[in-house]
Formats: sequence, structure tokens, C-alpha cells
Amino acid sequence: MNTWRNASLTVTAVALLALTTACGQEKGTVSPNGQAVGNAAPAQQPAEGGYGSGSGYGSDAAAGEAPKGAGQLAVWDSKKLGKVLTDSEGFTLYRFDKDTAEPPASNCEGDCAKAWPAVPAQNAKAAAGADASLIGEVTRTDGTKQLTVAGWPMYRYAEDTGPGDANGQGVGGTWFAAAPDGKKAAVNADGPVGGPEAGLAGLSVRKDPELGDIVVDRRGMTVYRFKKDSAWPMKSACTGDCLEKWPVVGPVPKNDVEGVTTKGYATFDRPDGIQQQSLDCWPLYTFSGDAEPGDTNGQGVGGTWYAVSPDAKLVGAPK
Repeated sequence: MNTWRNASLTVTAVALLALTTACGQEKGTVSPNGQAVGNAAPAQQPAEGGYGSGSGYGSDAAAGEAPKGAGQLAVWDSKKLGKVLTDSEGFTLYRFDKDTAEPPASNCEGDCAKAWPAVPAQNAKAAAGADASLIGEVTRTDGTKQLTVAGWPMYRYAEDTGPGDANGQGVGGTWFAAAPDGKKAAVNADGPVGGPEAGLAGLSVRKDPELGDIVVDRRGMTVYRFKKDSAWPMKSACTGDCLEKWPVVGPVPKNDVEGVTTKGYATFDRPDGIQQQSLDCWPLYTFSGDAEPGDTNGQGVGGTWYAVSPDAKLVGAPK
């Protein structure tokens, strides 16, 4: 028994030492308040499939408007997101990662509900060809009935101004367009997301004409690091409003990486409950100001945000 216990402790110690070694190559500094987000404004507003802008809670003009009932649901075939569920007026419907489907429950109240109006359940009918048994409702804290699909509460986004808009996609790393079966539309897309960059691995390398080799995500969007983060201990200094500008890169399977180091390749649970991918133990992000593959509008923002090289270094940062 003692022999087995000693061997187990040895294996554990070796694993911890390996992780410590992998994550200790560079030293990071953590912002005392964790709120620095840079001063440069996004060069463009996000297009379809972008991450939203500003506070991430929608425009004041749309805040407070009472949403109409869902009515006859339909399906919008987005080039970037695949099949997207819409209400009777053609507006994209969204789901929130902080909600639950079993049992159905909404965790979007107050200011959140002004930016993401709950879709009323009345008169809701399944989209043509969709499973009608997935349509349901949940009672919100104010007593109103909200539409659910496969248990997930449905919302509209205040910054979507017309049919075909999907400006809420990826906001805060927690809001996603809904597919007809209630799953995340981007996950369900028949083909890879990212237009001309389609066919990419979860993380891969793109040769930028100015920055050289940089890491991009599956959609071809530039991946960034924040100088105020820490690699060991692994910690993100980007919280709150910062995440609206700099959404986290979610977990990517290690076998879905091409040309990028897998040293210190790990995901970690943030205090806000979001899982974030890291390279060489450095947390990874995208930028809300990058509207399409090839954009690098986040490069050098605030002197703290930089694109990432294939070996997880900061690209173009002053030494």
C-alpha cells in the first residue's frame, strides 16, 4: 500500500512540475483591478457573427421596448453561422450560456434584459421542419412567460436592427445565435465558419502581411494576448466590461491545432464561470473591433494587447 501511495505521489509531483515548468517561461503582471481594456476604439462595427460593441448591453434607443410574441418561427440560412432560428419578424434568436435548460431558467434580468429582451412565448409555432416538441416556455421572475427551445430561454438583441443581423453572436463569450434545435448555431453549422478562411483548425497560423505569422481561431479571426494577464499562476486580468471588447477564446481540443505550440496548452475556469483556452499558459482572446478574418484592429491597443505568434509570444510588443 505504501509503495502504491509513494508511486502515486511521485506521478502527481512530476505532473505538477511539468505544468509549472511549462507555465513559468515568462512572467506576467496582473492589474490590481483587472479592468484595463485599452483606449483605442474599434475601427469597425462588427458585422454578422461579430462580438458586439460598447457595454455589450445594446443601444439605449432599443432599451425598454416591449418585445413582441415569437409567432411563427423560421430558419435563416447564414453563410457564417449555418441555420439560425428567427422569430416571425426575421430577427435572430439567441441563447445565454449562463441560463440553464434542465430545468429551464433565465439568468438575464435588469439591465441585461434591456439589452437582451426575452422573447414572449405566446403564439410561438415551430419553424417548418423543426421539432415542435422542443418548443416550450419558462416563467420569469416578473411572472411573464418566455419562449424556450429545447429548454433554453430565447432572446433578441437590442443592437440587431433588422432581419439578418446577428450582432449579438459571441458577445461576452456567453451569447450565441440559436439553431432550430436550441443548440448554438455556430456549432451546428454544416461547414466551417469564417468565409475565405473556411476549413481552418480550432487554432492555426495565418501569415499577416505586416505582423508575420499569427494565431487565428476557427473563423480566421486574430487571436490576442493581454500583457496584464499572468501565466503562472494562470490568471486573466480582463473582466467585466473588458470582456465585451475582448471575448475569450473558448476551449479548443488539442488535436484541433495546426502549426501552433501545444506547450502549456490548457483551459482554465475563470471566476465568472467561463472556460478559456491558453497557449503556454497565457489566456487567449479575440477582439470585438475585428469584423472579419484578416482584421488586426486589436494590435497594440492600449499598449497592452497584441497578436500571438505560433509559439505563444506577443507579436510586435516593445521589448
